[in-house]
Amino acid sequence: MLPQETIRKKRDGEALSAEEIAEFVAGITSGAVSEGQIAALAMAVIFNNMNRDEAVALTLAMRDSGDVLDWSHLSGPVLDKHSTGGVGDNVSLILAPVIAACGGFVPMISGRGLGHTGGTLDKFDAIPGYQTQPDNALFRKVVENVGCAIIGQTGDLAPADKRFYSIRDVTATVESVPLITASILSKKLAAGLQGLVLDVKCGTGAFMDSLDRARELAASLVAVANGAGLKTTALITDMNEPLASAAGNALEMRNAIQFLNGEHVDSRLWDVTVALCGEMLVSGGLAGNAIEGREKVARAFDSGKACEIFAKMVSGLGGPNDMVEAHEKYLKPATVIRSVYAEEEGSVIATNARSVGLGVVALGGGRTRPQDEIDHSVGYSDLAAIGDMVDAENPIGMVHARNDDEAEQAARILREAYKIGNARDVIDNPTVIERIAN
Repeated sequence: MLPQETIRKKRDGEALSAEEIAEFVAGITSGAVSEGQIAALAMAVIFNNMNRDEAVALTLAMRDSGDVLDWSHLSGPVLDKHSTGGVGDNVSLILAPVIAACGGFVPMISGRGLGHTGGTLDKFDAIPGYQTQPDNALFRKVVENVGCAIIGQTGDLAPADKRFYSIRDVTATVESVPLITASILSKKLAAGLQGLVLDVKCGTGAFMDSLDRARELAASLVAVANGAGLKTTALITDMNEPLASAAGNALEMRNAIQFLNGEHVDSRLWDVTVALCGEMLVSGGLAGNAIEGREKVARAFDSGKACEIFAKMVSGLGGPNDMVEAHEKYLKPATVIRSVYAEEEGSVIATNARSVGLGVVALGGGRTRPQDEIDHSVGYSDLAAIGDMVDAENPIGMVHARNDDEAEQAARILREAYKIGNARDVIDNPTVIERIAN
């Protein structure tokens, strides 16, 4: 079928067949379908949606547009997780080595920051020498020998998605749930997974700011993934405040290393990480139930095995051999570091996590254009959590900036993001809100 006929059919609200979708996706990959035609189909989907069968077909077609990795020779289950994006969300840095320490294999293909949310690859770019874009041979070697590797999407994995997303990004067609679903899952399926757990964020720092929208996306992802043959569940988690007490690439990397070595463990980060890991272990048959999964996760931390595997992954992908014990030497500090105090004394009763993320972007720690270079050293650390007392001696956080003017602007953004009040007005939001299964 001609591309314009496929577009017309979806424009008129009709369902596309798997064959029509596969042919259109093949044209995206080969270049036979123009940018204008891709944008037109995306806009038609925005207005007329896709049913589950269409979303499954789109996901599989984009998966098959490039290489599909085969891990059948490995001795354990191949598992992964995906987060829809948040602020201070460095779970992946911790989770992958934990799962490897428990007997799983994690070939994690991650992305860069988008909008106010941080990107896993940007955090690893803070480590000198670490290869976020290795060839498939090195990627396979590290996964096989270490148990996990965190890298970026290569040109050989789901190339149709890469072109499709770049056009959606500039044509106001990103927000479609079936298109988001296919974009996320095509890459995960291309990675050759046997089990996937999704972390769907909900709150002020999430793309899905309401619980209803988070449920819609989680349900779509779970249904389509399972329809495509990948065992998948989802957890909806709270993003009404930064997950870790740090926001910014090198700062979140430092926070994750301190978490792994037991030096500093943020309670909400622990709750989400353990819940996701437990879900993954059950999915992969490495734990009989969630309680057993949590126990195995705790042992992976207490024994130091997860931290050891993280260090091996970093060195295996070109980073320093002593990254864990000498991380302060390698993670470049910002030029200006200062405490930020609230204008009044009291308890933190709310935060706008999105504003905190935008503060990191304003400091130079994120992008306003895809081609922008970022400063990995800037951001916020020691962020106060909801319920914490702040006063003249206890700041709401510390700003890490390139100069005094940017530090002052970032401090103002942080103060405005925090609402201070009486302790009795603090609402204890659950970190893990609910579980979505097929």
